[in-house]
Amino acid sequence: MNEPRFLVVRLGSLGDIVHTFPAVAGLRESFPQAEIVWLTHPRWKPLVESSELATEIWETETRSYLSLRDILARIRKVHFTTAIDYQGLWKSAALPFLSRVPRRIGFSTHSIREFGVPLLYTDRVRCTQSHIADQNGELSQRGGARNGVGPVTLSLSAQHEAFVSQLFRDFSMDRYVVLSPAGGWRSKCWPPDRYGALCQEIHAYLGLRCVLNQGPGDEECVAAVKAASGEASPLAYNGSLGQLMALLRNAICVVGGDTGPLHLAAALGTPVVALFGPTDPARNGPYRPRAGPAKDIVLRSPHAVTTYKRGDRPDPSLLQLEVATVFDAVRRQVEAHR
Repeated sequence: MNEPRFLVVRLGSLGDIVHTFPAVAGLRESFPQAEIVWLTHPRWKPLVESSELATEIWETETRSYLSLRDILARIRKVHFTTAIDYQGLWKSAALPFLSRVPRRIGFSTHSIREFGVPLLYTDRVRCTQSHIADQNGELSQRGGARNGVGPVTLSLSAQHEAFVSQLFRDFSMDRYVVLSPAGGWRSKCWPPDRYGALCQEIHAYLGLRCVLNQGPGDEECVAAVKAASGEASPLAYNGSLGQLMALLRNAICVVGGDTGPLHLAAALGTPVVALFGPTDPARNGPYRPRAGPAKDIVLRSPHAVTTYKRGDRPDPSLLQLEVATVFDAVRRQVEAHR
């Protein structure tokens, strides 16, 4: 029996790709010799490469006509047996449909945000699991995987590890806590002044400086955290994706909301303190497939109301998470991993 040829479609973004890794690991575990081609946005190719799950990684920019034309022609040439769309959008579902992949697996209407997308699939999976990573695993099972999800190990380049290590030696910071205060929707983010107060507590009582992860467009938020941090003097860091991975892996603890860097930290094995508001951690929380004892602390107000509507200010439920509560969670993580 010939091995299947899988086209995996997950174009972005950071956290969503991280939550797709376990499902593709489930495919790889069941089909170790199979060809698995992962289709993604050029920005995320290094991240997908770090998982070492795909035979090849193809890039496409869906806002470019030429890029779409070229990728459709390339898909048609390979004669894939199965495509699995882990994204569930028109732009992702259309790629295997228009390139005539015979079997196209995706989510049913119960899980899809954009109306009508499942019409492009031959197999529509109605998910029964809560977490999105496990739901992705249900797509893999429909594709023939024995287990929906598998363990994931992300590789880092020695160059990125050495760069980050030298940087923090220069700042006399051999141990540090990473805060990721921005990213995604503002309604998912704890306020900058509270992150600043948290920096002060960590510095005063744990003797540690914080590093502020600063992604594209995060300048204003990070500046506000620094201004509220006083003499704690956190270090703002804005590096490449590979350097960010090294930064997160070597941290004692990472604190952040439901954003990509937090999920990446969990995938790298770093203890996290996750601050949740409108999104449900049962669906979108830190995820460790087949892990040992949980390393994660998830904080969410009991009065939080789940919604995936994007807002431009912190959700009221996040304001119910006091600095003292978050600091206590950080302290427990630091003491448990000395």
